[in-house]
Amino acid sequence: MNTLAQALPPRAEIESDVVDALQEDIGTGDVTAALLPDSEDVAYLLCKEDGVLAGSAWFELCHRALDPSVEITWFANDGDRIYNGTVLALLKGHSRAIVTAERSSLNFLQTLSGTATTVRRYVDAIGDNKLRVLDTRKTIPGLRHAQKYAVLCGGGMNHRFGLFDTVMLKENHIRAAGSIANAVASARAKFPDLPLVIEVENLDELRQALETDCTRILIDNFEPELRREAVQIANGRIPLEVSGNVTFENIAEIAADGVDFVSIGGLTKHLHALDLSLKLGPPPSSVRLASRQ
Repeated sequence: MNTLAQALPPRAEIESDVVDALQEDIGTGDVTAALLPDSEDVAYLLCKEDGVLAGSAWFELCHRALDPSVEITWFANDGDRIYNGTVLALLKGHSRAIVTAERSSLNFLQTLSGTATTVRRYVDAIGDNKLRVLDTRKTIPGLRHAQKYAVLCGGGMNHRFGLFDTVMLKENHIRAAGSIANAVASARAKFPDLPLVIEVENLDELRQALETDCTRILIDNFEPELRREAVQIANGRIPLEVSGNVTFENIAEIAADGVDFVSIGGLTKHLHALDLSLKLGPPPSSVRLASRQ
């Protein structure tokens, strides 16, 4: 089993996503599909924009929920680069079920592929460097696991999943505790086995955080000169994470400064759905099939 397959949410969770989406769309029934003869037909999934594929499991389950006997043949895997003008998959099943599931299946696939594509653009911009791209909790309500899976498809890494799996001390937590040392002591006493991330706003707080046994230090919105000084002060003792104002244009510069991680809310917050289309009938002979990587 490959790494991405292992990272998939549990099947029951994907099925729950699909049930909600289909119920929202179909309601009491697809009145337009009811006009079609319910005969066996074929369809093809066309890529209309270069990107990275993610979300094939959600796409499949949308169609299988309405037609358990549907046959789906993929020509690309999640995590593969996909290209405009290529066929990603062929479907064979009942025509009514195919067209009824079309929008929900594409909503999942386009959204998750868009997320994966954005992540891959950042990863490509970094080049050959140790810097790793992290997501955040700025996700679509109810689809966090799906979007975080898409981040992995794009070559990124997952930050904490929620408020329960990592202690993250920010300005308000530190202020309430009285100091970074006090906040860390409380965190370690109550949750000794959880990762501990400290967000700092200046070099003095950085020095204080370096005196703890935290897992990672987040330097938030540091100007470039200050960021480079922070890297020198840390000197590899504790991994540094950068957040705030990270763009395709400046991520290579951030990577060159020597930080270890960069977290970007826009990976899952600023959505661009990849342009994909599902069409009834066999693909034209002029359209080529995607190739698995």
